Amino acid sequence: MSTITLTDNALMFKVKEGDLDKMGLLFERHHRALYGFFVQMLRQGEQSKDLVQTVFFKMLKSRHTFTGSGPFVTWMYHIARNVLRDHYRQVKRKGLHTELADDVQQDLEGGALADERIEKKQELQALAMAMDQLNGQDRELLILCRYQELKYSEIAHLLHITEGAVKVRVFRALNQLREHYLKVSTEKNCA
Repeated sequence: MSTITLTDNALMFKVKEGDLDKMGLLFERHHRALYGFFVQMLRQGEQSKDLVQTVFFKMLKSRHTFTGSGPFVTWMYHIARNVLRDHYRQVKRKGLHTELADDVQQDLEGGALADERIEKKQELQALAMAMDQLNGQDRELLILCRYQELKYSEIAHLLHITEGAVKVRVFRALNQLREHYLKVSTEKNCA
């Protein structure tokens, strides 16, 4: 069986057995999603890259703890959450709010396409501001569910709660997000 077709769990078992090169395949498969998770949580690209590296280093260091009782991504996000928690402790920050990157704006030159992109950018900024107004648990839950596309069962396993509790929390968090988004959008349109 080719290493390309091996499951994440099978690759991690090979890493656990000492075949550390297989971690490279896991990195290739998951570093973008993990980076997206950190960017959504921190809104900072460079720190997010560093934290991705930290997660993979910690996975190598604690490979002996991988049991395969659940999907690899659940174990990976468990480590990622711990890395994020450690990061928060290090910087001793409670409230996070930064603007999204403005790299597309420079390439725009008037016209309908520019208007669409500007409108989309404003919507994304409003969504980011609304996400920042959620408490940390709700923000993390929505990022795992909607951005990282983890299944409810995987999130339940990760958070040590029932799948039903995940569904209820996601529903409540989405309602909170909707309220915050409408408020932020209204304030931006009035300004």
